[in-house]
Amino acid sequence: NYRAFALALLFCALSCQAAAAAYAPVPAKADFLGCLMKEIPARLLYAKSSPDYPTVLAQTIRNSRWSSPQNVKPIYIITPTNASHIQSAVVCGRRHGIRLRVRSGGHDYEGLSYRSEKPETFAVVDLNKMRAVSVDGYARTAWVESGAQLGELYYAIAKNSPVLAFPAGVCPSIGVGGNFAGGGFGMLLRKYGIAAENVIDVKVVDPNGKLLDKSSMSADHFWAVRGGGGESFGIVVSWQVKLLPVPPTVTVLKIPKTVQEGAIDLVNKWQLVGPALPGDLMIRIILAGNSATFEAMYLGTCSTLTPLMSSKFPELGMNPSHCNEMSWIKSIPFIHLGKQNLDDLLNRNNTFKPFAEYKSDYVYQPFPKPVWEQIFGWLVKPGAGIMIMDPYGATISATPEAATPFPHRQGVLFNIQYVNYWFAESAGAAPLQWSKDIYKFMEPYVSKNPRQAYANYRDIDLGRNEVVNDISTYSSGKVWGEKYFKGNFQRLAITKGKVDPQDYFRNEQSIPPLVEKY
Repeated sequence: NYRAFALALLFCALSCQAAAAAYAPVPAKADFLGCLMKEIPARLLYAKSSPDYPTVLAQTIRNSRWSSPQNVKPIYIITPTNASHIQSAVVCGRRHGIRLRVRSGGHDYEGLSYRSEKPETFAVVDLNKMRAVSVDGYARTAWVESGAQLGELYYAIAKNSPVLAFPAGVCPSIGVGGNFAGGGFGMLLRKYGIAAENVIDVKVVDPNGKLLDKSSMSADHFWAVRGGGGESFGIVVSWQVKLLPVPPTVTVLKIPKTVQEGAIDLVNKWQLVGPALPGDLMIRIILAGNSATFEAMYLGTCSTLTPLMSSKFPELGMNPSHCNEMSWIKSIPFIHLGKQNLDDLLNRNNTFKPFAEYKSDYVYQPFPKPVWEQIFGWLVKPGAGIMIMDPYGATISATPEAATPFPHRQGVLFNIQYVNYWFAESAGAAPLQWSKDIYKFMEPYVSKNPRQAYANYRDIDLGRNEVVNDISTYSSGKVWGEKYFKGNFQRLAITKGKVDPQDYFRNEQSIPPLVEKY
C-alpha cells in the first residue's frame, strides 16, 4: 500500500499552532497602518499590495488547503522583532478596530492563525523573527520566544547540556507558541507530562497592550495561557520552562509488523501494556495500510530495555538488534525523519505542504479484538489515512484534570490522531470522506459525554463560535470547547471574561468570554 507508506513517511505532526482573532467593522485601514508605522519599522510590515506579502504569508502555511484564493487573508502581516512591536500592534488594532491573529509555527491544523473562514478585516502578527532561546544550565531553565521552532529549542538545550531535555512535540518544525499554548506532548509525555505543565513563567501582551508576566497577571490568567489554546488570552511573547534530566543514552526502537505477522494481536495487547509501562518507556504506534509500526523511546540503554520488554511485552519479539542507542537530542530527528542529523532541527525551509485533514480521539476502554480487525480494514480502503496512537499512563495521567486546562488525564489509555494527506486539490474527496467515515465508525469505542479531542489537533468540525453583538457566545463555544477542555472550559471562559471581556482576541474556536454577573 504505497499511499499509506507515503503518508507514514511524510507525516509531521503532534500538536499545532494557535492563533488570535476577528470580526470587526471595516475601518480606515490607512489609519491602522499609520499607527503601526509610528512604532514599528516599515520593513517589518507587509500590506496585501506589497510584493513580498505572498511569500511571507505562505512561508509557514503547512496545509495547502489554506493557501487557496477562497481563504480570507489578512490585510497586513506584522513581523515583530521585540515585545514593544507586539504591544504597538495590539494598541493600534484596538484603536482602529482591526483584530489580530497570531502565528508562530503555522501548524494550526485549520489555519486559523492566518486565515478566516468568513469575510472580515484582520491582521496577522507573525512571530517568525522572534525565536531566541537562552538556556541557564545551572538553574535548569530556559527562556524561549514563541516564534522559535521546537527543534531550535531542543538544539539549544542539548548544546548547553547533553543530559537535559524538554517534553514538547515530536515534529521539530512546530512553533513553540502554539504547541505550549495548547498543551504540547511528545515522546517524554509518560515521563514528564505535557509542555504546558513545565512552563514556569511567561511574558504576554494582554488585550490592552500591556506586557505581563506571572507576577503581574492573575493566577487564572497564568493557568489559562498554559494549555487553554493560543488565541484567547493575549499574545505570549516568550516562555520560561523547566528543563528535565535525561540519561546520556536513550534507546529508540522502530519495529514494523504486518497483519500477516500478527499486528492485530500485538496492537490488541499494546492497548493494555503501553499505558501500564514504567514512565521511562514510551511505545507509540503508527497504523498505516496493513501494518503497525511500534515506535519506542526508552530513557536508558539497550541492555536494560531488552529484559524489560521480554517481561512486559514478550509478544513483540524485541531483541538487541532492534536497538538504536543515541543521545536524547539525536532521537528527535531519528524518530521524526529516520536519521540522526541535528541540522534538521534547525531547518526552517518548509517544502512539504500537502493538503491535509486531521481528527483526534481519546480512549478509556480497551477495544475488543474484532474492532482492531475492522480498523485494519478501514486502513486499506480508498482514500485511507493513517492513525497515530500515543499511550498515556505514568506522569501525564497522574496530574489532576484541573491543574492545567489540558484535561486528558486519569483513565486515558491512549489518544488517536487520524491523519490524511493528498497532493492535489482535486484529489481531496476520498480522503475527506474516509476521515469523516472512520471518525463516525469509532464513536462507540472512544470517550463519550463529551467525545474528547486534543486542542492542538484542532478540528473545526467539532464546532464554531457564533458571534452575537460582536462577542462570541458561551453556548456556541461550549459545543467544541468541552471536547477539548472538559470541565476546565467554564473556568477558561470566566478567565476570558476578566482578561478580554470585549473578545478582542478571537477566531472561530477561541474561548468566548463568560462574564459573571453579580
